Amino acid sequence: MQASKGFLAALTLTALSGAVQAADEVVVYSSRIDELIKPVFDAYTEKTGVTVKFITDKEAPLMARLKAEGENTPADLLLTVDGGNLWQAEQMGILQPLDSEVVKQNIPAQYRSSSDAWTGLSLRARTIVYSPQRVKEGELSTYEALAGDNWEGRLCLRTSKKVYNQSLTATMIETHGAEKTEEIIRGWVDNLATDVFADDTALIQAIDAGQCDVGIVNTYYYGRLHKSDPQLKAKLFWPNQGDRGVHVNLSGIGLTKHAPHPEAARKLVEWMTGPQAQSIFADINMEYPANPAVKRQPRSPAGVTSRPTPFRWKSPASARPKRSS
Repeated sequence: MQASKGFLAALTLTALSGAVQAADEVVVYSSRIDELIKPVFDAYTEKTGVTVKFITDKEAPLMARLKAEGENTPADLLLTVDGGNLWQAEQMGILQPLDSEVVKQNIPAQYRSSSDAWTGLSLRARTIVYSPQRVKEGELSTYEALAGDNWEGRLCLRTSKKVYNQSLTATMIETHGAEKTEEIIRGWVDNLATDVFADDTALIQAIDAGQCDVGIVNTYYYGRLHKSDPQLKAKLFWPNQGDRGVHVNLSGIGLTKHAPHPEAARKLVEWMTGPQAQSIFADINMEYPANPAVKRQPRSPAGVTSRPTPFRWKSPASARPKRSS
């Protein structure tokens, strides 16, 4: 069965790269799950007649595949989450400048690569989630404060292997320096109520179940879980409003170095940064539009209806980009 799957995957790629790609189609390598990105591509096809084919996998295998395929790649675009992954793709040399004035007009500079290799599409805040039954909102203030003694045995965290936490840590290093940040992280670890979680959804459910009182999650996990379980008790809190603001990261897209149809791909990216696609991202993904002109917000239960105060994106500390914004 495994060999069979491998053969089918190889056959699919061969068909895509060996055949002459139609001029009215774009191929995207995407690390986003199908149900979150297909409606965007379907809307584009309906509007333009251009077919968008996409291959879904984890970001690391997709980037390795692009590197290995080189000039023979069928992929026009790489779509992935977290600025750290986009920066890594840029450093691997598998992207080329988007060179689009439309994208520059649609997306603020702090949500684009300074070398124009990629652009953000949607924003996600990594914020604090808490139990209103066991935590008073006045007890909450900053990410750093969760290292305090009053949170001993009350904190839940997702694994440090996830780039979401690595990017958050990078912003803290930028603010406090490595030594102070390590002290804060050690405080978090000392305050853990249980082992770290593999995903944010399980962390939120653990708070509702009473395993812990407070944690750190991406907002869209909360929105999706609340949609499926309206009785969810946990709530969100925007930390660090007195200084740098909530940590905001992004999902984004880049034009591959050897894109078979760069012009068609650019047109798709331009549309994806415009009002229609940005609103779809907000509705389906429960993220925030990267285009500030799109005021529509993701459905945010429990009173979370406004944008968080954003802190400019920073890459993981182990892979810091040379960028000023």
